[in-house]
Amino acid sequence: MRAPTPPARPTPHPLTTTLAAALLLAGLHFTLAPVARADDGPSVPPGTGSTSPPPRVDSAAPGLKLRDGATLAPAKVLDIISIVETEGGEERREDTNENVKFALQAEVLFGKDSAKLSPAATSRIAAIADEIKQQGSTKVRVFGFTDNLGSSAHGDVLSKQRAEAVHGVLDEELASAGITYEIRGYGEDYPIADNATEEGRKKNRRVEVSFPRND
Repeated sequence: MRAPTPPARPTPHPLTTTLAAALLLAGLHFTLAPVARADDGPSVPPGTGSTSPPPRVDSAAPGLKLRDGATLAPAKVLDIISIVETEGGEERREDTNENVKFALQAEVLFGKDSAKLSPAATSRIAAIADEIKQQGSTKVRVFGFTDNLGSSAHGDVLSKQRAEAVHGVLDEELASAGITYEIRGYGEDYPIADNATEEGRKKNRRVEVSFPRND
């Protein structure tokens, strides 16, 4: 007696095969590793919000009146920001609940397209070091930025070199403070003004020094 012939497998429809291939390619596209940046990569980029946990709010608290069916939105911390800037904008201080940040325009620290500190730069950086001492901070970020003129690669290198130059002075001033530094060059990323005007580009060419406040 002959064994029964197994049923034939259905032939894949061309549209089904094409769709499966497209889904496979799409999956591969979204799982590929991102391209590395020229610098070490941002750890905590400028503009990152507060890391403090939001306050807990009891929606059933007797003093809290909600309409029937209403719910509370997720709680979040809003930073109180105080900004002081010199008249010409050469130096800017920004205080939040958690951090102090100084931004110095490149023109007050360096010559054009240079990472060599000017004679007057050391005293400005030393003043920032004094503030770091007063706050008792042990972690300091030094970030360099440029405008969008010239190549992006050149801006990345120049901004990193300028950040390292400012770090060198801070390290001398705070040699015994046991501070950990984070140094980054972001080039033309994270502008704070319009690069379409020279006034805006001047503000974007800067070095920022930030650190946690402990008062």
